[in-house]
Amino acid sequence: MGGLTWQYIVKRFLMFLLTVWLGVSLIFLIPRLAPGDPVTAMIARMAMREGYVENAQEIIESWKERFGLNDPLSVQYVRFLGNVITFDFGYSLARFPTQAWDIVLPALPWSVGLLSIASVTSFIIGNSIGALMGWNKTPKWLQSILPVSLTFTAIPFFMFGILLIFIFAFRLRWLPSSGGYGRGVSPGWDWEFIKSVVRHGTLPLLSIILTSSGGWALGMRGLMISANSEDHFLLAQAKGLRPQRVFLRYGVRNAIMPSLTAFALGLGGLISGSTLVEFIFAYPGTGFTLYQSIATQDYTVMQAICSLMIIITSLSVFFIDLLYPLLDPRITFKTNK
Repeated sequence: MGGLTWQYIVKRFLMFLLTVWLGVSLIFLIPRLAPGDPVTAMIARMAMREGYVENAQEIIESWKERFGLNDPLSVQYVRFLGNVITFDFGYSLARFPTQAWDIVLPALPWSVGLLSIASVTSFIIGNSIGALMGWNKTPKWLQSILPVSLTFTAIPFFMFGILLIFIFAFRLRWLPSSGGYGRGVSPGWDWEFIKSVVRHGTLPLLSIILTSSGGWALGMRGLMISANSEDHFLLAQAKGLRPQRVFLRYGVRNAIMPSLTAFALGLGGLISGSTLVEFIFAYPGTGFTLYQSIATQDYTVMQAICSLMIIITSLSVFFIDLLYPLLDPRITFKTNK
């Protein structure tokens, strides 16, 4: 990391802080631009369920005062920034007196587990297929077969999820259609629970992997074709190095860097979850929780999930920038004088 300077590290860290500040500021502002407020929405749902809520307007005003929704926007904003810094988002506005983190934290492992496996698997499969498609030494028969694996890329993942439910849940009845684990199964580190979680997670996992691998493959193919004409790649071939070494060290290693950046940007999605997929499969992750909080205008839960997503994404990009010199020795951050 000879080319990495403290000046660059400080500059990137300040950019990280600026990105987080802009992101959380938008999270604060956007929900409040929507008409209505969570307290009024909650009373309206109660009225629909019960038929009538006595003293509804007085209840609305008292709860708005309780949650600080009547305070000036600037006061709410400063309070919100303090909550982000301390990671204390207070009570859920739709499920009071439950804390916002008590709603987010139980859903977090479900999305992180599902999306981390799906993201890493699709990244590896997609980039491997793309690299082989773009390498000029790949056998012709393999190059003709590999594009077939990209067929599912043209289908939106949520539509593909519905197709999987129809085939494997309703027609073949091999796998469950919804939920995180089966009824009557107690959560715990035992084989029965683990087996149930795997069965319930298979369909959402497949819907994400099969539809997202193609995007990685197409991007990597173009980058690999460009790498084939690079001087260092041609020199390695001229030296008579083993084809596998040329492919991995001089081709894939240099072509994969833009994909790594895109992968880092997508890590925030591990926190927010794949909202549509989790909604379709009623999967108990943060994506489904985020959907419910948007539907109920639960500001605090929305802000907890989205703030965490922004921080994770910004941190990922920050560390990828610092790792670039290790991945490609040609990159330097020294200031030319």
